[in-house]
Amino acid sequence: MLKEKTLFGIVDKVQIAIQRLREFEPEEGYYLAFSGGKDSITIKRLADMSGVKYDAHYSVTTIDPPELVYFIREEYPDVIWERPEKHLLTALLHHGFPSRQSRWCCNYYKENGGKNRRIITGVRSEESITRRHRPIFHHCYNGGYKNKNKTILNVIIDWTEKDVWDFIKQQKLKYCCLYDEGYTRIGCIMCPLSTAKNRKRDAERYPQYVRAYIKAFKRLYDKRKKEGKKAIDRWKDGEEMFWWWLRENRESEDTKQVMLFE
Repeated sequence: MLKEKTLFGIVDKVQIAIQRLREFEPEEGYYLAFSGGKDSITIKRLADMSGVKYDAHYSVTTIDPPELVYFIREEYPDVIWERPEKHLLTALLHHGFPSRQSRWCCNYYKENGGKNRRIITGVRSEESITRRHRPIFHHCYNGGYKNKNKTILNVIIDWTEKDVWDFIKQQKLKYCCLYDEGYTRIGCIMCPLSTAKNRKRDAERYPQYVRAYIKAFKRLYDKRKKEGKKAIDRWKDGEEMFWWWLRENRESEDTKQVMLFE
């Protein structure tokens, strides 16, 4: 519920979020981290309602669902697209395949923006164990270290998923069609932080991306083989390595966390 009865009276979550935005507004305006997901469109509307100054940025991962990319392009033309120097599947050749233990892709493609800025995110404590104790306002933590060049305002940290959808319906906001097709969160295609079930669904839905991934894994396999890496011998070729990567991603307690700024 967007309005809750507490010991201190009725709490209006929308008004509280607006107050937070106004209270922490920097002179130069906010950097609003926008992914096109349900939480992003919520914080963008809240920023508009509050009247604070901001500029919204979409960090292009190069492997976001086409439906999401089209949605952002058509419905949010004011959002600034931050494009990386390399396609993720090209960078994979140098960094290895991404995993829960090696999240280089998140650091480079999703968390690199907003230097020296105050960032608005749609992070919510309900989403995962790692976000459960996230404060409303804090310095950015990247790789375990405090980065004082960035400060984060998690403006809807205490909202539930139902709160978000209630707000979207109340405001009559358009949202990405994937939500109506069974997706509860939208992130990179076959993201290693997603569940095995969701990764399999992505592979079936986007066969063209499967082919692109396999091509990249073949290049990675051949490169590591040429370098004499012994560990590569567990697979007979790059395609077998890809299918292992897709299927062997073990689910953890933190299965809901797919992307930082949705």
